Amino acid sequence: MPKADSPADAAQDAQDAQETSDAARRRRRAQFLRELAEARALRDRVQPRRAKAARLRHAMRMRTFRW
Repeated sequence: MPKADSPADAAQDAQDAQETSDAARRRRRAQFLRELAEARALRDRVQPRRAKAARLRHAMRMRTFRW
């Protein structure tokens, strides 16, 4: 099993692993959000009355929200 030559090398390896895991997490999150938007669009097409009611509720929430 190879060992890191110094603590700095070990820290660099940990940072590289963190960056790759962050990139992978961002890719998974982007994929999830794309699929979620697609599912919402499909639901809106299939149930237009419910989608309209949801839009109206959302608009009312935005009007009453205090910035």
